[in-house]
Amino acid sequence: MFTTTPSSHRAVTSFRREEEGQELQQGKMTKSKADEEDYWNSSKFKAFTFDDEDDELIRLKESRQAVNSIQRLVEEDDDEDDVEKVSWSGEPVGSISWSVKETAASNQRTDREPAFPKIPTDTPSLSKSQSGYSLSSLFKGKTKGGNFQSFTDTLSDSSIRLYAPELRKPKSEYKDYVSDWSPEETIQRLQQGKTAPLEKFRSLQDKLLLLDFAVSAHDGNVITAVLIYLKRTLSKEVLFRELESRQTALRHFIHYLTETKDQRLLLELLRALGRTEDVALLQYKEHLSIADENKRRDFLKSCLSLPFSAEDSAHVQDHYTLLERQIIIEATDRQAERGGKVEIFQKFPRRASILNMPLITTLYYCCFYHYSEPEGTYSSPLNIRQAFKISEKQYFVTALAARAKLKAWLDVDALFTSRNWLGFTRKKSPLSFQRVVDVLQKNSAPTQVLQDYVGLVEDPDMRISLAQKHKCHDIVINTYRDMKDRQQLLGYRGKVGRGSAEERKIDELLNNQQIRWKN
Repeated sequence: MFTTTPSSHRAVTSFRREEEGQELQQGKMTKSKADEEDYWNSSKFKAFTFDDEDDELIRLKESRQAVNSIQRLVEEDDDEDDVEKVSWSGEPVGSISWSVKETAASNQRTDREPAFPKIPTDTPSLSKSQSGYSLSSLFKGKTKGGNFQSFTDTLSDSSIRLYAPELRKPKSEYKDYVSDWSPEETIQRLQQGKTAPLEKFRSLQDKLLLLDFAVSAHDGNVITAVLIYLKRTLSKEVLFRELESRQTALRHFIHYLTETKDQRLLLELLRALGRTEDVALLQYKEHLSIADENKRRDFLKSCLSLPFSAEDSAHVQDHYTLLERQIIIEATDRQAERGGKVEIFQKFPRRASILNMPLITTLYYCCFYHYSEPEGTYSSPLNIRQAFKISEKQYFVTALAARAKLKAWLDVDALFTSRNWLGFTRKKSPLSFQRVVDVLQKNSAPTQVLQDYVGLVEDPDMRISLAQKHKCHDIVINTYRDMKDRQQLLGYRGKVGRGSAEERKIDELLNNQQIRWKN
């Protein structure tokens, strides 16, 4: 038997404890490896390692993968570029298969279940970056605040949308944007309503080719579009020079400037082309924008010296003279109307000012209010007829309408009365008496007045028609008598009143033995 001393006993005890500690450490390590294998075999995640990181960092990231969203792992700052990010399906975020699956799943999930677990907004972020989007937001549109939004929805705060990566367009579609179009191809595209920028044509030759092809295409919209570009990019001198030899484009450009009311440039263009008459007419047209009649009169006076043609010059002169006369008549009549002493202004108050009225309207006005005035006054109709060389027919029609409106039948009759060289009077009219009857009938002329003029209609059939229409029985009876038409006279006898003077007159004619009837 061995005897043990205290020192040897302590040594043995220490050795046994050391052996037990080693066994315990080996058991723990064995158990840890078994647990680790059970974990990876039971988890839906596949094991992966990173060569440039230690074991503790791997365990930390794996545990966070299993519990938290991939968003938390993405926000790792220092090793963010070295760590491969995965989705809950175990596939790398951003892959085509991942995005297609996520898009398909979102169509079934809709708004009931977000793509990632919701992260509380008060959870501290592991990332030092202050960007509002993580890498995963490129596909899911999820912001770091936990709200699921696309890039467009982030601005408009609209409903949740999920996006799949945009597929590349066919090469045929890129041709519209990257090809170097020639001037002719550019014009063809404009005709088809397609986009074709003109700014790339910088040389004068290319710009003129554009214009020539546009004119050849006979498309007014395309011509105008090219002209607008040339107006913006060429000097006026060069543009005017080139348009002078291109009359179609020049007409389009003048029309464009007229429609846009660019008077200054239009005047410069016409002067450069030597079209002095057009310049004068364009300047004369500015009187339309002058409201004050005195200023307009002065402007018209200044236009008398412009280089008009002979016909246009006479027109401008008449315009100025007429306005000057209207100003005088208007001032006199306004004062007379306010005074209340002129009868015609009291019975027929003026409805409008005479200022800026046409010549014939001014003549009608003077025939209505100043018919009997002497020829020496500005408001006399005869003075106006003489000053503006109004034709007899125009004067007659205007005076007839004005006097018939006033029911001045004596003045109407005086218009038709003329004397021959023997002193005999007869009715004469520059108008057909059929038109005279129409004017009188529209102004409610009495039957006796109408009868005098219906009887002057030369065509018998027209005369009978007008007489029956206006109930001028004597005209109908006398016409049938002159035509020696007994049957028509008998038929008309039934249309007049029984016992009337017309019936008695018809009976006398039918019983007259001296008339040789043709039927």
